[in-house]
Amino acid sequence: MRMKWSFHPVTRQRWARFRAMRRGWWAFWILLGAYGGSLGLEWIANDKPLWIRFEGHTYFPIVKFYPEDVFTGSGQLTRPDYKALAASDAFSPDSGNRMLWPLIPHGPLESLKPEAIPLPSTITVVAVRDSRVAAVDVEATGRMVRMAGVADFFGLAANEPLEANWPMPEPIRTGLAARWANQAAGAVDAQVTALDGRQAWVSLSPFASRAAPPERVRLTFREELEAPTRQSAVVAEDHPVYPEGFPIPGTSGWTFTREKEQVRFPFRPVKAHPLGIDSSGRDVAARMLYAFRTSLTFGMALVLATMTLGTLAGAIQGYYGGRVDLFGQRIIEIWESLPFIYILILLGSIYGQSFLLLLGVYAVFNWIGISYYMRAEFLRLRKRPFVEAARVVGLPTRHILFRHMLPNALVPLVTFFPFSLVGAIGIMAALDYLGFGLPPPTPSWGELLAQAQEFPQAWWLVLYPALALFVTMLAGVFVGEGLRAAFDPRTYGRME
Repeated sequence: MRMKWSFHPVTRQRWARFRAMRRGWWAFWILLGAYGGSLGLEWIANDKPLWIRFEGHTYFPIVKFYPEDVFTGSGQLTRPDYKALAASDAFSPDSGNRMLWPLIPHGPLESLKPEAIPLPSTITVVAVRDSRVAAVDVEATGRMVRMAGVADFFGLAANEPLEANWPMPEPIRTGLAARWANQAAGAVDAQVTALDGRQAWVSLSPFASRAAPPERVRLTFREELEAPTRQSAVVAEDHPVYPEGFPIPGTSGWTFTREKEQVRFPFRPVKAHPLGIDSSGRDVAARMLYAFRTSLTFGMALVLATMTLGTLAGAIQGYYGGRVDLFGQRIIEIWESLPFIYILILLGSIYGQSFLLLLGVYAVFNWIGISYYMRAEFLRLRKRPFVEAARVVGLPTRHILFRHMLPNALVPLVTFFPFSLVGAIGIMAALDYLGFGLPPPTPSWGELLAQAQEFPQAWWLVLYPALALFVTMLAGVFVGEGLRAAFDPRTYGRME
């Protein structure tokens, strides 16, 4: 006899309501598909090749360990450096040996060498305009007697009057008169215009009175620069082609510097690493993908553990009631007052950080909220006729709790599951950011954000983890809204 599966009409109705809420429906399948795909991440992002054809034999390093001796004959039984092996003569195009790499040929724990990161063969040429400066000593008669700097550029000549070509403004004349009169005077800086229309700045340094007045006073002429005074251009290193208007290196009046980009971790996104490289030289794209799997695995494990503990505690309190309920509530209140973060720090310092420790400590503190809802559900169901009938026929308590009452009390569990999952992902990222989460170098979005705080210029360490957290948590919220709407009878009910 063939058994035929069928769902209760209420269940089919709820499923139809969930499908009707499109954003929740699509978010559910996107999250499910993304997590299912993340279970095979070793085939997508890995520093080991998927397939090797070497000396007529086939190897699959992705699923089996092969020592270095298999490929090099060195006698060493350690893990081979497959990338160095791929670059050796043993895998040259003429050798017949081949390697097939994953889509992202980098593992989440692989530290790259700076010289292995391809950079464009370009340089940045910076041109800074030089400001021409000349100094001239002037006698009290107004005759120039000594020159320094590019006096010819300003048309200054010895034994000629100062104002032969440069009429001085009143602040300069007043400053000169004060100095020849041996009177203390402050610095003066004024703009002057030559008879030929050129402009410059003339300066007088501060002066303090002396035993005798000075014989000569020094004036400084500075060229009036026109914008732009600084330009930069990115050109090819071997055959530079400069943009129009850019001064060619060697042009008089400009100082040129050549800057070639150097690889220093963390490093910006490049073609081989589209999401950038973190502070330890690891590919951010690979770590982002593995962090997604870690976050969802932790979140689902935590939610399942907390809901199991909360359901058990709430079921016992709600079913028995009375003193059991009262005593249980007082224990929960005491347990809830314990400082979770301090206990986590204490246990982490004793036993070390680990996935199971973080999961266990957080699970034993996070079940209290759901226990309140399950207690209310079991208090509501304990006096129902089907429960009374089960007691009368002598069914054991565990059978009544989990076969008769629990299926009718699943609404809080189902509707709170996505929201609890979102909260678990957020708390894991926060703990990793603070340094109390998973042990390094476990891939984590929170750990990438902590690196971004240390290196504020590394924008990719902020943008991509924050965006991944936002999208994942938003999808979880959409699924939760859809389930809440599907299980809420008020949305689809009406009075007649």
